[in-house]
Amino acid sequence: MPHLTLPRLVLASALLRLAFFFYGLYQDAHSPLPYTDIDYHVFTQASLALSRGASPYTRETYRYTPLLAYALLPTVHWFSFGKLLFAAADLVAGIGIVRILRLQHVPEQRALRYAAACWLLNPMVATISTRGSSEGLLGVLVIALLWAAVARRWALAGVLLGVATHFKIYPVIYGPAILWWMSSDSPRPGAFLRGVVTARRAVFLLAAASTFTALNAAMWTRYGAEFTQHTFRHHVARLDHRHNFSAYNTLLHLVSSPQGHSPLPFAQYAFVPQMLLAAVLIPLACAKRDLAACLFAQTFAFVGWNKVVTSQYFMWYIVLLPFVLERSSFVERPRKGAAAVAAWVGAQAAWLAGAYRLEFGGESTYVPWLWAAGLVFFVVNVWVLGVVVGDIGTAPVVGGEVRGVAAVEVEKKRE
Repeated sequence: MPHLTLPRLVLASALLRLAFFFYGLYQDAHSPLPYTDIDYHVFTQASLALSRGASPYTRETYRYTPLLAYALLPTVHWFSFGKLLFAAADLVAGIGIVRILRLQHVPEQRALRYAAACWLLNPMVATISTRGSSEGLLGVLVIALLWAAVARRWALAGVLLGVATHFKIYPVIYGPAILWWMSSDSPRPGAFLRGVVTARRAVFLLAAASTFTALNAAMWTRYGAEFTQHTFRHHVARLDHRHNFSAYNTLLHLVSSPQGHSPLPFAQYAFVPQMLLAAVLIPLACAKRDLAACLFAQTFAFVGWNKVVTSQYFMWYIVLLPFVLERSSFVERPRKGAAAVAAWVGAQAAWLAGAYRLEFGGESTYVPWLWAAGLVFFVVNVWVLGVVVGDIGTAPVVGGEVRGVAAVEVEKKRE
């Protein structure tokens, strides 16, 4: 493989995204099958409503913070602005990935290759962003949060967690992991209590809570109950069974109809096992050993156990994938890694084949096809997560904090 440098990699990544961007313009103009994601039209129409003095929630199915609509106000005059903004966010996140990997003492060439393979030169990532998905913005926030935590910028880390959680609720799961990772082990009497209640934890929590509260209060003051309903409450109780890889897919389809209505609101409680695993068990098991890898495992679990799983959600953990590769048994044993990729892609392909026959062929493939494919995909995710957590368990721990995130190195630089 030729010698890589960060500028060359970023340039290649930008060219890749520009190629997809211009191809998308051509496809939208000449093909009955649009390249632009339907959600991008929702975003831009919400921004148009804002420009006219109306609420972004006048656009039906806009389920996001108004800040996103504000950020995309230039699309009122230039429709494609948001796509380039999301693509640029990909590049910034990629640069952040490389910087953090270098702090972990990963050799430069390997760090660049990990970032290239997983994110910067990943055609799936480039396609999703240039189609108009906003997940790249969240990727930047998550990578910036991880960097701030590694660099011990506690106030900044708290602010970034507050902003990220305002944009999408799932980054709240990172709070427990970072708090647990902060702990300092000491055998002295009373050290446990002093280790739990620390100034840095207080700063982090205060910054996160105040930022999250301030943003939500500002949006609620301006838009009232429709803000909380569409930005947060909708996602707790949603029954979205279309384009959904989740094991809950067929059940959501059945209970979404009047004939299949269930008095048990399981959709509102499906998050309980999901949050128990992603926000409690995985941080306790992994955070002290490798914070970055822990964040990946948490996100992978959150998506895999979510009642709605779409391709865009894969971006949430793909951006963190480079941080598990250095000690991954999937990398050390290529056949095992190839089997994992084949199983992960194959389960999705089986589901998509059934979905194609359903939507374009008019066949009823919910049972057993989509139901079985969703369960198989879930089992694959469980296996992959188990391997990832097991790999993290082999990481060395120094003083309650992981050697891999270069905490000692950061301290030395500050001294």
